[in-house]
Amino acid sequence: MTNMRFTKLHGYGNDYIIIEAGQLAGVDSLGEFVRRICHRHYGAGADGVALIDKVSSDNASDGESVLGDFAVRIFNPDGSEAAMSGNGTRCAAAYLYHQKLWSAEELRLATRAGIKLYRLREQPGEGRYRFEAEIGKPLFDSASIPMLTGEPLPQVKNYPLAVGEGETVTITALQMCNPNCCVLVEDFSAVDWRRLGSLIEPHRQFPERTNVEFIIVRDRQHIEARVWERGVGETLSSGTGACAAAVAATLNDLTGRRVRVEMLGGLLEVEWRDDGEVLLTGTAEIIYTGEWRAEKVKG
Repeated sequence: MTNMRFTKLHGYGNDYIIIEAGQLAGVDSLGEFVRRICHRHYGAGADGVALIDKVSSDNASDGESVLGDFAVRIFNPDGSEAAMSGNGTRCAAAYLYHQKLWSAEELRLATRAGIKLYRLREQPGEGRYRFEAEIGKPLFDSASIPMLTGEPLPQVKNYPLAVGEGETVTITALQMCNPNCCVLVEDFSAVDWRRLGSLIEPHRQFPERTNVEFIIVRDRQHIEARVWERGVGETLSSGTGACAAAVAATLNDLTGRRVRVEMLGGLLEVEWRDDGEVLLTGTAEIIYTGEWRAEKVKG
């Protein structure tokens, strides 16, 4: 039997299972374990798993171990590994404070998308934490997204993406820790965004697949978004998705650089600073702690 302690948290309904890496000694197939524990009926149920470890030269990103306090790896419920999750990594930060593994105001987490700086702003309730995080700088050229566009493009904006027989969707694409494809719409009820999201995520022009955000601009400080996440499907919220949606709206001159992003799970705050860095502010909350007792997972 594999007995391990885990803690489940959520950021605006985007739920993650947090596990310290040392707990995984009895797991032979990490991908299969993630698929099982994330299953809504046969496991604990989650939108993903965040593995926390002390930073070393083996798990740091791009040799930046000296800058990181802990390393975080994010896994999707299909077993694939993501470069970064804004909500998932914020949940990992909340876990570290809750377990008293970290107490300073600033926390640097090493991810596959680089070092992310988290600042604890308040603790509004028991097991609930509010952070401001430096998520990173968006990239817009087609090679960095990555997106196959024939001729390389310095920016993918108002791009006609063919998604079916005679069907084209106008998109803005960018790299925001993960590939993101943003679609501006006027009314969610008039667009079958779940169907479109499922078609765009594995689209042949996105060789690493992509997250898909559907965006309504309410005013220059407020947008609303729906998310179809790579390796997950529909989610109530997405941190990097909120950042991508805000940047895309700004890039299309529809909003300012400080935007409230309303998702089904709640309201996130995004600021695209003049130096290019994107700040994401939001909460993470402890749901419960449990013990996984499923049989050993083998490859």
